[in-house]
Amino acid sequence: MYRFRVFALCLTLAAGSKAMLAADKGDAAKGKEVFEQCGVCHNADSEEKKMGPGLKGLFKREKLLSGKKPTEENVRGRVDEGGQGMPAYKDMLSDQEKDDLIAYLKTL
Repeated sequence: MYRFRVFALCLTLAAGSKAMLAADKGDAAKGKEVFEQCGVCHNADSEEKKMGPGLKGLFKREKLLSGKKPTEENVRGRVDEGGQGMPAYKDMLSDQEKDDLIAYLKTL
């Protein structure tokens, strides 16, 4: 019985730690700085198209232009792989910079 309680406690702590780490994955203020290079092609303050689509309300949209849902994974995939005229940033941005960028995009 004691072992079960210890095991359950360990699982609870591990799950809670993972959730807390995921919640603090990116820094929106730093992401705004990363976005400066994106701002050449994308508007942050409107949905109006520049060279690429405006990104205001990106994560509140029903779907992306690709037809996919606006999830962190799908947005990160577009950043990594590019497409439709957008360059791939997989090797240009660090994982932390991409986390920061996504945190910023969520604030738009």
